[in-house]
Amino acid sequence: MSYTVGQVAGFAGVTVRTLHHYDRAGLLTPGGRSAGGYRLYSEADLVRLQQILFYRELGFTLDEITEILTDPQADALGRLKARRRALREEIEKLERLVEVAERAMEVHQTGVSLDPRERFEVFGEITFDLSYATEAELKWQDSDGHRAAMRGAAEHTKEDWADLMGEAAQWRDELLAAFDAGEPANSGRALELAEAHRQHIARWFTPCPPEMHLRIAGDFVDDARAFALVVPPSQQRPGLAAYLRTAVRANAESRTESRARPETEANPHAKPEVEISR
Repeated sequence: MSYTVGQVAGFAGVTVRTLHHYDRAGLLTPGGRSAGGYRLYSEADLVRLQQILFYRELGFTLDEITEILTDPQADALGRLKARRRALREEIEKLERLVEVAERAMEVHQTGVSLDPRERFEVFGEITFDLSYATEAELKWQDSDGHRAAMRGAAEHTKEDWADLMGEAAQWRDELLAAFDAGEPANSGRALELAEAHRQHIARWFTPCPPEMHLRIAGDFVDDARAFALVVPPSQQRPGLAAYLRTAVRANAESRTESRARPETEANPHAKPEVEISR
């Protein structure tokens, strides 16, 4: 029995245009033609179409399907096993993304339920970009510090957030004043501001050693969405993110040097140890 292209399209749930494309590609050429020259598909053609659609559903390309169906040495089983592995990896990735999206939405909600008026009262112009939160979660999901910070954020009350944001606003005003006054990024004042920011993170979110603080400051330069969590766009100046990163780096280096400095250098009044010969 033979079937027209329209009938086959209806059986298979594909378009006539798709069947024409398969024919032109040599993937599925109907076995017959009507007296008027129209395509006619046999039972064998329908079986082949089922195979094509099966492989297409699994994500194989038309070239791969053509090779599998026409070359006995194509190792269809090996290709299916490889595809199964890839699908399982994709499923695991999607499951992680679902979890990440849920956690990012928690971040977006800042751990407390606020109506729009309350949210503006607490956060002002600072907004939480959900796409950035999701990407950050993917980037840092294996970091103990990031997980601790997310737990800390989720535990904050409305009052906590109000205190936190008030502290951040005061620090931001001082940062802008130093920057606008032309204070060098490696000046004592800039280093004090960098250290204040590090302590702010440690106090409200997670312990923040200098090397971690430097990575965070790097994100401020690399991603405008990250810096907008610290300085809203309306208050930003060209070069401000880089200024803060330089100050953070200088502060980190000064603290590393302090830890590495010998005791006699750190305290010029300390008596040097003298080895006594016996």
